[in-house]
Amino acid sequence: TSATVSTSTTTTPSALPSPSVPDRLDALIRRARDADGQPPFSDAALVELRTGERELFEIGAATALLSAGSAEFVVDPAARGHGLGTAMLEAILDRLPNAPLIWAHGDHPAARALAASHGLAPVRTLLQLRAAVEGRSAGPRTEVEPFRPGIDDCAWLELNARAFAGHPEQGSVSLTELRELMGEPWFEPQDFLMLHDGGDAIGYCWLKIERGIGEFYVVGVDPERQGEGLGRRLMDAGFARLAARGIRTAALYVEADNAPARGLYRALGFTDHSVDIQYARA
Repeated sequence: TSATVSTSTTTTPSALPSPSVPDRLDALIRRARDADGQPPFSDAALVELRTGERELFEIGAATALLSAGSAEFVVDPAARGHGLGTAMLEAILDRLPNAPLIWAHGDHPAARALAASHGLAPVRTLLQLRAAVEGRSAGPRTEVEPFRPGIDDCAWLELNARAFAGHPEQGSVSLTELRELMGEPWFEPQDFLMLHDGGDAIGYCWLKIERGIGEFYVVGVDPERQGEGLGRRLMDAGFARLAARGIRTAALYVEADNAPARGLYRALGFTDHSVDIQYARA
C-alpha cells in the first residue's frame, strides 16, 4: 500500500494565515467521530499540523498526524478490518524509531490488541468525564471577565505556563498556537472566563462548546493562589455560563493520576465517559 506525506508550513503571527486542515481530513474526522463517539485526533495535534509542527502521513485509508516523538492515527471506519491499522502502526514505528508516544483515543479493544502485539504498553491515561449542567445549586458569584483577544494574550500565556509547568502539552502553548485556537469555529471570547485580582490574572476557565456539549477545555489557577478555592469558583462560573447558553451536558479531560483534580470533579458530579491511552514501547 502506498503512503503519502503532506507537511504544513510554519507561520508567524504576522505572516499569512496558516494552512487549514485539508477538507479530506475534516471529512475523515467527522466519519470517525460518528462511528467511535469521539474525535480521532486531539485539538493540539490539529493545531500543530497547521503550524508545521506535525506532518500528515497517509497509508490508503489510514491517516496519522506525526511529530518528532509522537503520533495519533485513525483508520477510516469504512476500511477497517483489512490490516491498515497494523500497516500504519508499523510505518510509524519505522519512521519514529526513538520510542514514540502514540495516543489511542477511546481505548478500544482493537487498539489495545494492536498495541500489545507490537510491544507497546500504556504509559499515560486521560479520562473524559461528563456531568449534567442543570439542577445544580449556584455557588458564590465569582466576578469573571471575558478574554480579550489581542489584549489578554500574553497575560494568559504567562499564567497558563505557570499553572501547567509540569504538563507535557498545556504548559508549552505558544502565542502562535493560541491564535490558531482563537481561529477555531467554536472559539467564543465570552466563553473564555478570566479571573483577576487587581490587575493580575490569577485564574481562568476556558469553555469549548461544540455539538451541544460544553467542555471545560482548560481550567487554570496561579500556583501561588492554590488552596483558596479558586478552581471550584471558576468551575461554578463555567457551569453558570453553560447554563446561560442552554447547554445541558458538560465534559472535561483529566489525567488519571491527578487525584486532587479528580476529587474536585467527582464532587461536582462528573462521572466517567471515555478513556484515552498513550502507549510507548514496553
